[in-house]
Amino acid sequence: MSKYKLDRNAFKAQSFEEASRHAAYYKNLTWQDRLQISAYLNSVAFKYLITQPPRMDKSKFNASSRLK
Repeated sequence: MSKYKLDRNAFKAQSFEEASRHAAYYKNLTWQDRLQISAYLNSVAFKYLITQPPRMDKSKFNASSRLK
């Protein structure tokens, strides 16, 4: 995932037309590419390594049968 880098200081005001063209770029990517990009952005936002995502805490959930 080294080909993507998030620059938190970069910002560009866009018109609606420019933003629409930007969205079209992502719509033309494969779903696998979009999934990789979203995984990278999540890792940046939640501060974990992309190669070591956090594990789900399964102690917060319980499963039981509805028929007792």
